[in-house]
Amino acid sequence: MEKQKKEKELGSFVGRLLREHFGKGPGAVYATISNPYITIYLKDFLTPVENKLLNKDQSSYVQKIRDMLMETLINDIKTFIMANTGIEIEEFYYDWNLETQSGMFIGISSKEGVNVLGSTYPNQKEVHKEMILVSEEAEKKPGEVYSYLLNPRTLVIVRDEILISIEKELIFLEFQETLTLAKRNLEKRLLQNHKKQFESYLNAKLENTFVTWNFELDKSETVFILQPRK
Repeated sequence: MEKQKKEKELGSFVGRLLREHFGKGPGAVYATISNPYITIYLKDFLTPVENKLLNKDQSSYVQKIRDMLMETLINDIKTFIMANTGIEIEEFYYDWNLETQSGMFIGISSKEGVNVLGSTYPNQKEVHKEMILVSEEAEKKPGEVYSYLLNPRTLVIVRDEILISIEKELIFLEFQETLTLAKRNLEKRLLQNHKKQFESYLNAKLENTFVTWNFELDKSETVFILQPRK
């Protein structure tokens, strides 16, 4: 019950924070605490101005604005998590699905004291192999793939050592923003192409897919929001 209370408090805080900075908060916020991961799933999150921009095919502009605003919000979220859960967030990721008006925040604490209940689940190896195929189509085979089923609806898939030489050069030349936008579009399209395979292995429908990167660590985090089949 204590964990559920903290998850609800975190969701409420993030909802208020986004409302203050964007002028409109999410319709719903679902926080999950499963050390070392904290995920925050946002639904029905699109402002009237953003909606007008999307209608004019300006999705990249909306993402750039959100990215700039997030730079000021991440510390606030990490500070709240530390104060209310005692968990110190070392890595923070986020992604948006503008078409479904949704978003995902991912916080990762120190690897010490890992207590992820779903560190193994049915067909995990097959899910990893499918993710490797996606990576090979996008750039190259990852150095390592691992995953955690945080709860029946939230699967996190991690890929290490995924960047190719040209991407590293773009990062060196400070084109991280352009690279991120390009990789978002490419990898989400590829994940969509492999959707049926993932759904078969996970025995669930993919409600939403998020993917994000830490270029300094040469690492990617993908989150599947699942609708388990009965």
